[in-house]
Amino acid sequence: MIDNTFPEVRWGRDPGRLARRAIGAVAGSKPGAWLIRQCTPLDRWLLERSGGRLTIFGPMAVPLLLLTTTGRKSGQRRQIPLAYMREGDRLYLVGSNFGQAHHPAWVLNLIADPNAWVTMGGKEIPVRATEVVGEERDRAYQKFVDYINNYDTYRHRAAREIKVFALTRR
Repeated sequence: MIDNTFPEVRWGRDPGRLARRAIGAVAGSKPGAWLIRQCTPLDRWLLERSGGRLTIFGPMAVPLLLLTTTGRKSGQRRQIPLAYMREGDRLYLVGSNFGQAHHPAWVLNLIADPNAWVTMGGKEIPVRATEVVGEERDRAYQKFVDYINNYDTYRHRAAREIKVFALTRR
């Protein structure tokens, strides 16, 4: 029997709705988003060294994974830590890019080649990304907003439709 589930991994504990609202307000601000972008290389390093078990953003209670894509121009493996939401045997990712006007590079990489990998729970798992649209996209995006409200800020700040992807094991 093939196991299509992803490991349950979370560093830290959920601080509760009130704390998540405060965290979302800071992360949704332009200075907060800038600070998180500056910390991303350190977080990537920690996620890589711990096999996706530890993250500097763990105390913020956002579930994170390490996504590895194939660079659409270079053909090289590219890694980025990303928040995700789980639904059954699927993981959802949003290309919010902190509300910036352009899509993040990983989104463009997944469009060019939907075969990727996630590292979580000490395991690198091959996945296939599918862009979700319409009602499914709206529902999945709302899961992020309901969990931590900075995603609502990003949605309104970005001058584009933010792409949402579902990941399944391959």
